[in-house]
Amino acid sequence: MRRLNKLMVIPLLISLTTLFLNGIAAALPIIKIDGSSTVFPISEAVAEEFQKKKRGIQVAIGISGTGGGFKKFCNGEIDITDASRPIKPSEVDLCRKNKVEYIELPVAYDGITILVNPKNSWAKTMTVKELKKVWEPYAQGKIRKWNQIRPQWPDREIHLYGPGVDSGTYDYFTEAIVGKEHSSRGDYTSSEDDNVLVQGIATDEYALGFFGAAYYEQNRGRLNAVAVDDENPSNGNGPILPFFENIANGTYQPLARPLFIYVNKNSAGRQDVKEFIRFYLTAGRPLVKEVGYVPLQEGIYGLALNRFEKGVSGSVFGGKGSQVGLTLEKLLQSESK
Repeated sequence: MRRLNKLMVIPLLISLTTLFLNGIAAALPIIKIDGSSTVFPISEAVAEEFQKKKRGIQVAIGISGTGGGFKKFCNGEIDITDASRPIKPSEVDLCRKNKVEYIELPVAYDGITILVNPKNSWAKTMTVKELKKVWEPYAQGKIRKWNQIRPQWPDREIHLYGPGVDSGTYDYFTEAIVGKEHSSRGDYTSSEDDNVLVQGIATDEYALGFFGAAYYEQNRGRLNAVAVDDENPSNGNGPILPFFENIANGTYQPLARPLFIYVNKNSAGRQDVKEFIRFYLTAGRPLVKEVGYVPLQEGIYGLALNRFEKGVSGSVFGGKGSQVGLTLEKLLQSESK
């Protein structure tokens, strides 16, 4: 029999080792997550820490927006979807059609932040009425300059930036500001990637945009937040900035909101998914603040974990999508009784 020389043996060993390692990688469990760019930093941070402790489990996370994530989720393509608003009727129908049951779990609070360029010295505050005037469908082609919002502001063109229409942030913002979900002018620069919006506003003196508070926290030196006044005395006095305490205590209205993950109920029966969700709602809690969001109250995390352990399917929001001003704790407590 012909002997293999060293030059032949080494490549053969490398090939066999590669095949062996690839086989192990292929055999490892993979938890598939997609959805909201707003919730992504939380899920990414939790996944990183989880995988350090559970080296035998892989977590793959994508960003396709809340709407895009729900589409994949309700088609049974992923185990978990990140969502910056509750599931809405069309998505409930799609999940029902494909026999996908889901467990809704709140994971954090966020405040949709109104942003301008640091060179903007005039727009320190805006009312909800003024934001509606700028963003409602009627404004397209009509409200084009800053002095159309307030006469003393510059006679310069407004350049608008915001999430794309698949974004849950877009859905919640339009519901809260315009009064109807998925309703706005269309002539603005949109992206599902919040980093693209950050870059646009940071380099445009006449920009006005919105996205989640975490991306503002990460870019405080490049952007200025606008204080929002809902002109409702019960929510505080005058314009409110999206500081953590204002989001947590509910005075930053109407733009404070909860963030969610939705778990496929079949996937929830897997041991790797069970361990990940338990980690997310317990050891993962401190990571919420680390990445720029507001943690839920301790009791709400407990109620959410209880909901998961019991396998309670459906949405406490009734599958109606974005809803402004509802209290998570009361909804979860009423369900647990």
